[in-house]
Amino acid sequence: MPPTLPNTGSNTTPSGTAPPAAGPGSAPSGAALPAAGPDSTPSGATPPTTGSTSTPSKAAPPTTGSDSAPSGARGTARPAPTHPQSPRKAPPYVLSGANVVLPTGIIKNGRVIIDGTRIAGSAPENAQLIDVRGLWAVPGFVDLHNHGGGGASFTSGTVDDVLKGIHTHRLHGTTTLVASTVTGDMDGLVHRAGLLSELAEQGDIAGIHFEGPFISPCRKGAHSEELLRDPDPADVRKLIDAARGRAAMVTLATELPGGLDSVRLLAEHGVIAAIGHTDATYEQTVRAIDAGATVATHLFNAMPPLGHREPGPIAALLEDERITVELINDGTHLHPASLQLAFRHAGADRVAFITDAMDAAGFGDGLYTLGPLAVEVVDGVARLVEGGSIAGSTLTQDRALKRAVTLDRIPVEDAVAALCANPAKLLGLYDRVGSLEPGKDADLVLLDAEFALKGVLRKGEWVVDPFRD
Repeated sequence: MPPTLPNTGSNTTPSGTAPPAAGPGSAPSGAALPAAGPDSTPSGATPPTTGSTSTPSKAAPPTTGSDSAPSGARGTARPAPTHPQSPRKAPPYVLSGANVVLPTGIIKNGRVIIDGTRIAGSAPENAQLIDVRGLWAVPGFVDLHNHGGGGASFTSGTVDDVLKGIHTHRLHGTTTLVASTVTGDMDGLVHRAGLLSELAEQGDIAGIHFEGPFISPCRKGAHSEELLRDPDPADVRKLIDAARGRAAMVTLATELPGGLDSVRLLAEHGVIAAIGHTDATYEQTVRAIDAGATVATHLFNAMPPLGHREPGPIAALLEDERITVELINDGTHLHPASLQLAFRHAGADRVAFITDAMDAAGFGDGLYTLGPLAVEVVDGVARLVEGGSIAGSTLTQDRALKRAVTLDRIPVEDAVAALCANPAKLLGLYDRVGSLEPGKDADLVLLDAEFALKGVLRKGEWVVDPFRD
């Protein structure tokens, strides 16, 4: 028999979460199948003795749990740990008994079938049955905006550094990641684009996000003012070309000279134009959206506040259904009321949780650099040494989900959509990642009843193995 996790409870929704309504209906089409029923048990496996089939339903978030800064000590970047695939759990197998979050809702006591690197719609006869009762099964997280982690920078590190940062975030559930740069000189950004594009071609990252240098000096945040420039379409095109088809997104202040033409250029080349680090008015932001912008870079941060006479970019970005709004849910960048305002006004299908992480994510407090600027991280909060501006975050996506559900009272399925389906759709990757459906990559995260991470599966291999002794 395959290894069995300790039974953290009967086949009920985790403590503090309203259980889905029971009923005689069948599970929706997809990989998550109800655990009961003789026709769904693989040959040679013993089905769970309890549980019932239920239809998808909304689940209220639990009242327990807390958000804390990642542990770790300042020091030399550590080698990436490895988690070899256990022969006992080699696909095909069935993860059975979990609360499975699907696009259609939550399946209590459901199943996810893994066959090779993909999610399957039916279990082969030789599939092993693995008991994961008491856990949540959600898709692997998708991060649109990430500058590094594990002591390594995507902006200035070597290939090995970048891979270390990617692995750090995989340990926290992010199975699909866009690597972000920060403002630098054009030659340096072109060189960085070449390095990152090779990693994108290998499948290590999902693309490149250029945050700067085309941003407003009035809202520069943790970017070097000396290196900022207007978004001349010729310069924007230079970065697109250097990325060799792997540019995913460019953040720019669209009110600057050349801004609207650059938005149109990006849209023509299939690159996301993101409005951010901007001092635009409401009217200027509307024009940028009409020109083709589709993302708000870390909404509320590095832009004018919402005003009753001057609503600024926030109102325009929230009200337009063409815009996906990024949110950094670390407890530092946003007040909970601002986060809830975005969910209520934009709707859960237009929110994408991002980390905006820098080197210290998953590594610890200490002194770092972000581009050419010195950063000090104290108690998990990164700030510029000079001026004290917030300089990215030390967030990981598992903490963003836990905080959203346990502290911010966001429904589980809405928080999961913000971490998975919404960014995957924006990147044009939803046919492969972002949900637990047959044919998609076997990217999955297992969480306990309090939404602490227990396992991470990427393309059918355990990055964090919940079954290790």
